[in-house]
Amino acid sequence: MRIKRSVNALKKRRKIMRLAKGYRGSKSTLYRVAREQVMKSGQYAWVGRRLKKRDFRALWIARINAAARQQGISYSRLMDGLKKAGIDLNRKMLSEIAINDEKAFLELVAKAKAAL
Repeated sequence: MRIKRSVNALKKRRKIMRLAKGYRGSKSTLYRVAREQVMKSGQYAWVGRRLKKRDFRALWIARINAAARQQGISYSRLMDGLKKAGIDLNRKMLSEIAINDEKAFLELVAKAKAAL
């Protein structure tokens, strides 16, 4: 007895075509081309998720550095001072403090300077 794939094959194709919705030209209408583009899009998305982490860390460091230099200390000296003072804050929170709570950031800078 032969195996009939009609339902499964159709589901598989529908899934790909649903994922390819909104692509330009034949990439959204032809199954074979759509499948290639969906695979490539998945690769781009995977890489993008990793690059996003890199980009955000760079942004936080730039913000911290800008705020630290206004207080007369460089980013690397500030981070070294905070580490020596035993203040364990990640860069995301430190950048948020630098932007939204200037008074708290000044206290952190003072503690970092004292620890150096």
